Amino acid sequence: MKVIAAYLLAVLGGNTSPTADDVKNILESVGAEADEEKLEFLLTELKDRDITEVIAAGRERLSSVTSGGGAIAIGAPADAAGGGAAPAEEAKKEEKVEEKEESDEDMGFSLFD
Repeated sequence: MKVIAAYLLAVLGGNTSPTADDVKNILESVGAEADEEKLEFLLTELKDRDITEVIAAGRERLSSVTSGGGAIAIGAPADAAGGGAAPAEEAKKEEKVEEKEESDEDMGFSLFD
């Protein structure tokens, strides 16, 4: 990701076709090292291509990917006597107890005394 980010930074800076040295210089300026293999792969994939077109094509591909919103979760059946609500109530009680413990009301002194 850092190689891609450095490439995009070079493009944003006005360099429409960054070289390996351009990307390396950006990464070195923040103390990061470039992975030569990933850098060469990126440069060969983007050679003679407009980055805005590549990003637009990627967005189009991502728009067709489902995000899993239509799936139905199947869990254990709820108890007929209403026992399924008890754990939620217990969790709320425990949460309230923790809030009291975490609040250090005045810690024995006041900031404004």
